[in-house]
Amino acid sequence: MIFKRVGDDRPYPPHELSSSQWAALPPRQVRLAELITTKDTLRLDALLDDDSTFYGDLFAHVVRWRGELYLEDGLHRALRAALQQRQVLHARVYEAVDA
Repeated sequence: MIFKRVGDDRPYPPHELSSSQWAALPPRQVRLAELITTKDTLRLDALLDDDSTFYGDLFAHVVRWRGELYLEDGLHRALRAALQQRQVLHARVYEAVDA
């Protein structure tokens, strides 16, 4: 199993972080097996594109809420890491709070 669970929604409250606010969070290693996805589909062209991070953040975006880690952005990065036999992913982690 690559991920802890495959989800298709964002159960945590909206955070409305801007790109610059995400960029201010320092990246850290997160185990793939601890992540819950917020998407259950992947665009294959995004997975295979060498320039997939050209216009975006180099690091995945993860939201920690109620003790769980939700992969909000970066599903293709996480799958690419798994295909390369890596067990961790560098991600920016936002600590969400109940609204």
